[in-house]
Amino acid sequence: MKISEVKEDCRFFKGDIPCRPSKIYNVICNNCNYYNKIKEKILIIKLGAAGDVIRTTPLLYPLYREYTNSFIVWLTNYPELVPLKKFNEEFKCVSVGVDLIKEFNLNNIIYLKEINFDILINLDKDNEAIALTKSINANKKFGFILKDRFCYPADQFSQHKYLTGIFDILSKENKKSYQEEIFEICGFKFQNEKYILNIETDLSVDWNLDKSKLIIGLNTGCGNRWVSRQWKEEYWVELIKLLKDENDIEIVLLGGSQEHERNLKISDKTKVKYFGNFELKKFINLVNCCDIIVTPVTMTLHIAIALNKYVILMNNIFNPNEFELYNNGVIIMPDKDCKCYYSPKCINKEYNCMDYLPPQKIYNAIKEYRKNRKK
Repeated sequence: MKISEVKEDCRFFKGDIPCRPSKIYNVICNNCNYYNKIKEKILIIKLGAAGDVIRTTPLLYPLYREYTNSFIVWLTNYPELVPLKKFNEEFKCVSVGVDLIKEFNLNNIIYLKEINFDILINLDKDNEAIALTKSINANKKFGFILKDRFCYPADQFSQHKYLTGIFDILSKENKKSYQEEIFEICGFKFQNEKYILNIETDLSVDWNLDKSKLIIGLNTGCGNRWVSRQWKEEYWVELIKLLKDENDIEIVLLGGSQEHERNLKISDKTKVKYFGNFELKKFINLVNCCDIIVTPVTMTLHIAIALNKYVILMNNIFNPNEFELYNNGVIIMPDKDCKCYYSPKCINKEYNCMDYLPPQKIYNAIKEYRKNRKK
């Protein structure tokens, strides 16, 4: 075989090791029936946060429809959350996803900067993301780029998302969900495409939960950055006491390492189940055991949406229009206006708005869900 016969434009070509069809079926390029020619090379830059990576995955559907023969690369801080395409035994694509996931690090940046992409989509406004968008070669660039020393829209499609990001008054007037905005940035129309999140069944655990009951997961934290979203510990305890009066409900506390001590205290006071904090894939499997998730705006929110769980979202500092719950949840706001719009810490000296989101309000939302479920 001559080197000129090597099909470098094939989706499965590796360049340094045998491709999978060659390894499995012992074929080479000049006698291979699995040749899959790439038409466009697309790079997605969505580094974080974890929840934002998950809620960006619906974008893969229109990309797959519009660019059927494309090779998609995703650069991220959370490679475990990005779905890979799956292929059957005949190497036909059977799922929506990406072809290559690259974790954000120097080695991969050096590699990506030497590739000529047809399309680059950057949905992050962070300095490193916009700088990369400017320096990586691509025929078309969507999203946000570096202009002088600032973030700037790559074209007219990104202007709405850009302006709502720099002016609170415009952000508060926004009626579009995050999904509508990112689809618009790429020239698509959002049609209720769902999140994509793969469950690793080999990580399934017997969590000692009574599956004959309605299992409610209470995600008690909001991380260390956006502490203005925090619901006080006493309210979680009060909510649990209300729920424990129902005999057919099982309660489990959810959270990461930052919520560990808080969950231990709540569990000790209420005697509800708390299994500890786990690595991400195992945590996803625990969330998948629940029927309802009660949570502030965190990664757990987006995991729950991806798993098609009913969500009771406690929101105070964000525009509620930005959340797409796919008609499978409700957003609960405090009774008093929040004066800390998009502020990591509460700046209101008069009152904390989350103190005006009483446990009874969450309990009533759960009761309403149960009533509608029985219809």
